[in-house]
Amino acid sequence: MRFTLESGTHVNTVRAYSAEALRIGEQEVRASCIVSAERLITDWAPRRFEELDAAHLEPIFALEPEVVLIGTGPRQRFAPPPVRAAFGARAIGFEVMDLGAACRTFNILVHEDRRVAAALFLE
Repeated sequence: MRFTLESGTHVNTVRAYSAEALRIGEQEVRASCIVSAERLITDWAPRRFEELDAAHLEPIFALEPEVVLIGTGPRQRFAPPPVRAAFGARAIGFEVMDLGAACRTFNILVHEDRRVAAALFLE
């Protein structure tokens, strides 16, 4: 008897994470990225959380999420005011948390069919 929940459609999920890499579906990612249920963007400009500014958010907003998770690496850090203001101006909810918490929360929300996107930083 199988007890595995199988989705009828393919959605991206984070299968593993470490300080060096993420495994999203079958793809290994070794840099910051944006992931949604349908898209994986690996050529995203900020490499480190400290580099993130409001100008980097356009690819996230283009996905039209209802909520965005920002995984800040091994420890939680807070988003700068211009980033917070950009989310507020668009009435998009966002949460900032460490990488592991962001990956776990993303997987839960994506399987609840929520319009979620995650911006994930390894460092």
